[in-house]
Amino acid sequence: MPDVTVREAIPNDAQTILDFIIGLAEFENEPRSIVEATVESIRRDGFGEDRLFETLIAERGGEPLGMALFFPHYSTWTGTPVLFLEDLFVKEDARGTGAGFALMQALAEIADQRGWKRLDLSVLDWNPARQFYHQLGMEHESEWLLYRLDGDGISRLARANRDG
Repeated sequence: MPDVTVREAIPNDAQTILDFIIGLAEFENEPRSIVEATVESIRRDGFGEDRLFETLIAERGGEPLGMALFFPHYSTWTGTPVLFLEDLFVKEDARGTGAGFALMQALAEIADQRGWKRLDLSVLDWNPARQFYHQLGMEHESEWLLYRLDGDGISRLARANRDG
């Protein structure tokens, strides 16, 4: 929609970004306590020369409607970075306004301008946004399975065969 704009987040948006992250956790039926990010960690890792991620904010009339938090990862097959969309979130009362489309279009523009050959994301199997992604032309990669190793598992693996 023409009245939805997308801009790059600034350090003063850290609280808004955190609020969106908490909103996403709640949408995904996760307790708020699962979110360990803080305003400080968002400022530290999302802004400055060595930032680990970037964030776009969709807004209407200066009111934040949603965000897209992303970072590059590398594809050995394309020989280029790939845009990985970690979080896409639009407030419930702003869904259907074009904010999600505006964010995805802005991400595609960034990937295109930077010469990144893919835009990847993960989505829960029950999330109705899957239909939105299909409408954008994205394909579900059913042959690829997401695997994860979290904090305790990382620590155990890091210490394997060293602790006895």
